[in-house]
Amino acid sequence: MERVPNTLVVSHEQPGIMNTPHWHAQVEINFIFSGTVEYRMHGHNVALKANDLCMFWGGLPHQVIDTSEDAFFVAIHLPLVHFFRLRLPADMSEKLMRGATLVTSTPDGTDAGNFNRWSRYMQPGDEKRADHAINELLLRIERVQFEPCYLVEPGGASKGALEGLDQQSFSNVSSICDFIAGNFRHDICSADIASSADIHPKYAMSVFKKSTGMTLNEYVNLLRLSYAQALLMQEDANVLEVAMESGFGSLSAFNKSFRKIAGMAPSDFRRDARARPGATSLRRN
Repeated sequence: MERVPNTLVVSHEQPGIMNTPHWHAQVEINFIFSGTVEYRMHGHNVALKANDLCMFWGGLPHQVIDTSEDAFFVAIHLPLVHFFRLRLPADMSEKLMRGATLVTSTPDGTDAGNFNRWSRYMQPGDEKRADHAINELLLRIERVQFEPCYLVEPGGASKGALEGLDQQSFSNVSSICDFIAGNFRHDICSADIASSADIHPKYAMSVFKKSTGMTLNEYVNLLRLSYAQALLMQEDANVLEVAMESGFGSLSAFNKSFRKIAGMAPSDFRRDARARPGATSLRRN
């Protein structure tokens, strides 16, 4: 999933403990069918139990650090553009993009049946059913504002409020995300990105930062680092080759960027990482 930022990924499985944090350019939604799962997020821990539903921005490092023997969950990774479709309170959206984790629970059992069905619908081969499942899932997430829920926030001050998107701005940001997802391994600049959306570079930088809290360069870097992370998990990974294949112009730039997000050198990550369980994916735009 780390190599395909515009891909819908569904994992319906017993969660495994991760030796190292990972990150990806999708919003992650988990539902716990049974048992317990504990995450170490970027700046906080979250303990989840049966019937808990959580959502967080996967672009910050996160790691499953403990599970019970009977733990079973579904993890849905939604491309970033779907986050902009959510009609959540502005302060909630802002906190989520800054690294907070949203948690809610409905013990009446309706979520378990729905998540099982959405997981089936999101399998490859039927885009119409997948679209239907995504729309239902987004409505379910929007409903959390009307029921008991809480946000677990990382330490540190907010960096400024995000802004909601009107239809034109949403279209522009969607085009920007699509272009970057298809070209992040190449040498691209803000002018190239803006041209893909047929807008001025200054406006492209402004609308993207206001809606995501990230600069265009930060988002490009995130995709490159996510791709590099996936390559480093392979047994024959060579750090220099990974740096070049991921779009970094030099090994020093790669090392600096990787340390900033992972807190360790790429070579150390390669040493510590283990293969993650496979997941079913479906290409979405």
